[in-house]
This record gives sequence, C-alpha cells and structure tokens, in this order.
Amino acid sequence: MEKKILYKFTIDKDVEKTVESVRKNKKTGEETITKKKVKSKEPVEVQIKRPNRRELEEAELEYSVEMSNCIKKGILTKAMLGKKYSDTGGLFSEDDSSDYADMYKKALDMQNEYMRLETVKKRTAAQEKRFEKVKAEISINKKKIVEFESNFQSLFDHTADVKAQNKVLLWYCLHLTYIYNEEKDQFEPYFEGDTFEDKTEFYYELEEQDDPFYTELIQKASTTLAFWFFNQASSQEEFEDLMDKVESGELDDQAEVKEEKVSKE
Repeated sequence: MEKKILYKFTIDKDVEKTVESVRKNKKTGEETITKKKVKSKEPVEVQIKRPNRRELEEAELEYSVEMSNCIKKGILTKAMLGKKYSDTGGLFSEDDSSDYADMYKKALDMQNEYMRLETVKKRTAAQEKRFEKVKAEISINKKKIVEFESNFQSLFDHTADVKAQNKVLLWYCLHLTYIYNEEKDQFEPYFEGDTFEDKTEFYYELEEQDDPFYTELIQKASTTLAFWFFNQASSQEEFEDLMDKVESGELDDQAEVKEEKVSKE
C-alpha cells in the first residue's frame, strides 16, 4: 500500500565518489585508467509519512504509558500541579485550576478526534463539517491554554503531560521519517530498528555524531511533526509557508521551543 505523505523536502548531503578517467597514448594506443575521489553535495529526498490509524493508536498508547511512568516516579500532571497550587492558596485559584483541567482535557479529546478525522480518505459532508468545526475549536481552546500557561511556563515544562507529549513526538519522528535510497530506488525508514527502543538507540547514536545532514534532517522532521501535532499545518503548502517563516525568523518563540523539545528530549 502506498504511504500518504505529510511533507517532503530535500537536503544536501556531502558524498564522496570515485571518478574514473581514461587517457589514451597516441603512439601506442594503450589506455590508462586513473581513479580519484571527488567530494560533492547531492540532494537527498526526505519524506515525512502521514500516520495511519494504527500508528495513531500506537502513538496514543506510548503517550499513556509515558504518562503512567512519570506519575509513578512522582512527576505531577498539569491538572495535579494546578490543584496543588489551588489547594495551598498559591498561584491558582480553585476556579482557575478547574477551568485549566477542563481546557486541557478538551484539548486532548479534540486533538485525538482531529487526527482520526484527518486519516479518513473520503470524508462525508457531515464528517467534513465536523472536521472544520473541530479544527476551529482546537484553535480557540489552544489560545486559552497558551494565555493561561504563559504566566507559569517554567512550572508546566516539567510536568508528566509535557514529558509524555515530547515522547510521543519523538515516536512520530522516528517512525515517520523516510529518505530515498538511490541504489534501491525506493524510500526507506531513516531511523533503523524494528522497535521504538531500537530506533531510539539509533537516534542517540546519531546525536553523538557531528553530521550536518542529520542535524538539518532532525530539525526539519521534528519541526514538521510539531506543526502537524499542534494542528498548525497539514498540507505541503502550509508546511512550506511555515518552514519559510522558521528560516526567516518570523516564527513565534513558542513553536521554536516545541521543536527543540522534540529533537533533544
């Protein structure tokens, strides 16, 4: 089955090839073959696959597992943190804590519904209407959450929710990034391994290398998936527009922070 593409781009990679040259002796007619290595830059095609329903479900499971693990280690969720401060009469009032918990739950529910509707090949009129409504509601709810969290960003950055969110974004990045293999004439997964653990180990190995190609690839792949995950883009044109803003420095700081978390955590 042909995979659906979320976004595609090219990155120049340094390659070293052996070039042969033939020189013929005019007197004897003998030919001399010389070989030399030549360094050049060649564009490599990269594709970010659009996740199918099974991959969405696997990523959701990874999110739940990471949330559970974090809570077992004593890391608070955002809702728990809000309640803690409201109970002690600290940063949040009881109403603030309740409103925030409701907004965050709604954000997760709407995001899951959005992703499921997005995977439907041919949406009915009712599904299309619902899809657009969910997309609009996500945008409104997201603005409310950002306004609330902006005053307490340093606290929320270390919650179980954020750690689970970063883990699931890493899962998407390691499973959905493909590069073109010229010899085989096909796209192959960039991160090697059969399991998430195997791919993560390969990811850490790449992080230790000083490879400009990998650095640019992981930045673009993680940025693409962060945009998609937070419902900021879903088409090639939208991604290209956002990438142009990233390169020109027009993108807001919040999106840049999200990208950094995906690539480093």
